[in-house]
Amino acid sequence: MDPHYPIGKYELPKDVTPTMRRQAIASIAETPARLRAAVKGLNDAQLDTPYRAGGWTVRQVVHHVPDSHLNAYVRLKLALTEEKPTIKPYEEAAWAELADSKSAPIEVSQILLDSLHTRWDRLWQSLKPEHFARVLVHPDYGERTVDWLLFLYEWHGRHHTAHITELRKQKGW
Repeated sequence: MDPHYPIGKYELPKDVTPTMRRQAIASIAETPARLRAAVKGLNDAQLDTPYRAGGWTVRQVVHHVPDSHLNAYVRLKLALTEEKPTIKPYEEAAWAELADSKSAPIEVSQILLDSLHTRWDRLWQSLKPEHFARVLVHPDYGERTVDWLLFLYEWHGRHHTAHITELRKQKGW
């Protein structure tokens, strides 16, 4: 298993179906609970342990997920309300080095993720089939669709949760 990609690298599924979309939306809705379960009972020393050599600490991972998903939520809203909006990337590694990511209690980000995903799920659930084909422009990746966002962030939540659960297995926590 590659510690960078414990569930494998992201790939947009081919021939996306409505059932696949419903499953991805349900998985995104479950992300906050899965992340909470992954960190349950960890102490500060464990939270400040990198999930791999040279990687972020568990605490940084927990804070990164809502940072990333907040950006994704805004990207989705832009894609639904503007014609081919160009989205703004952000320096996620630099964000992870800021004081809030390195030292804040994880509960702060868990509450943020809960609230964000409540809104995000409501929005995902409201989409009609044609919405998933709407286009946004990522400066690094070019034109992408709402389907790309959906499946990327479904993967993203599972990806970072697996960083934590794999570390727990390795350490016997």
